[in-house]
Amino acid sequence: MADQREDEVCKGAHCAWHIHYHIVFPVNCRKALLDEGVIAMIQDTAAEIAARFPIEMEVIGTGTNHIHLLCSAHPKIALGWIVQIFKRLTVREIFRRKPAVKRVLWGGEFLTDGYNVATVGARANWQTV
Repeated sequence: MADQREDEVCKGAHCAWHIHYHIVFPVNCRKALLDEGVIAMIQDTAAEIAARFPIEMEVIGTGTNHIHLLCSAHPKIALGWIVQIFKRLTVREIFRRKPAVKRVLWGGEFLTDGYNVATVGARANWQTV
């Protein structure tokens, strides 16, 4: 994961930004499926996503039934696209490396369709994240 400073302002050709997205993805039916092995897969996949796409993965945290992602991207990158890429590639990798997880889930969906997002920036409280 990237080691981005709290007060760092990123700059592009025509804009400057200080946006960090705190996204929460619940596991389908709130099942407690996030063990150490699955968490390691999620972290590995997030690092691969950061290497392939213009998304800066800063921190990943988990409970037993949800994933917290703190990431940053240029303002031209749509939040929905970030969510789509993270969910699609992460779930595909989990099912590929640990197929037994898919059999436990209703309909074979690992994450719910929904997610929760909040922005963290210059005026937000970093301690709450």
